[in-house]
Amino acid sequence: MVEAVMLWNEPNNLSHWDFKIDPEWKAFAEMTIAAARAIREVNPDLKIVLGGISPIDPHFIELLTGHGVIDAVDVVAIHGFPLDWNHWNIHEWPKKVDEIRAVTSKPVWVTEVGASSFGAEEVQEWGVRKTAELLLPIVERVYWYSLFDLPASWSATTRHKEAEGSSYYRHYYMGLLREDGSVKPAALTFPKGLGICQWFHFEDHRLELGVDWLRKLGVKYLRTGVSWADWYRPNAEAWFDVQMSALQQFATTMTLCFTPEHLGVQPHYTSPPSNPADFADFARWAVTRYAPKAVVDQDLELKVGRK
Repeated sequence: MVEAVMLWNEPNNLSHWDFKIDPEWKAFAEMTIAAARAIREVNPDLKIVLGGISPIDPHFIELLTGHGVIDAVDVVAIHGFPLDWNHWNIHEWPKKVDEIRAVTSKPVWVTEVGASSFGAEEVQEWGVRKTAELLLPIVERVYWYSLFDLPASWSATTRHKEAEGSSYYRHYYMGLLREDGSVKPAALTFPKGLGICQWFHFEDHRLELGVDWLRKLGVKYLRTGVSWADWYRPNAEAWFDVQMSALQQFATTMTLCFTPEHLGVQPHYTSPPSNPADFADFARWAVTRYAPKAVVDQDLELKVGRK
């Protein structure tokens, strides 16, 4: 079941949104508001989540508030990786949440948080337990990134790739399971109540195994993606149907992002679209197909009412 739809991913991170093209995020705001309106037309009851921000920046939320974006969504999301990339201590998580709550009345979700096993698997094991301890009592949703390590033959979604040095290679060791499917210590102590963020790639061979492991771990809340760029591949809708059907048993946050090259101001997945209505059309299609408004059986409702 899709419980929420997230509009974009890390819009204040250059690896996911080209703010050199859109320095005041006005194009992002126009695109997001148009998509939110389209979603409300299809299913006004569906939660709309602002794409998780990274870095955690209250000034960015204030900027988007001024553009009208925060009024258009139901939840503000944040991402943090203090054991790998952020310049703050893991014990500062409550403070980081409070910084965002100070500038918005919308609920705050932590939709990506994790720790790599790049240096030591024991660090990741401690990180997952400490993260749950710090965050589960204070926010409604927390999603651990991720279930699987990134296969070595795949490319991580960053702008500068190997030039980032060890920061880049940490992306490959964020999973609870190694590339060969074997289990890391963090999986054996995975905390109850923690959700998982797992991006399934186009025609991902790990989907069935992923569903099995989500069940084994007792995961209820899942965050995944439906790529706008992939929508233009041959057989894309068939793959999306397979993916979303397999994940139906979880309370899923469906993330919509990545600009198709032919629809961007620049031919890149981080580019603002030339026409914001194009993303709104994609959001309308995705919600219509995977999260339509429930239709109440009026006859059944009357029967129940007569009892």
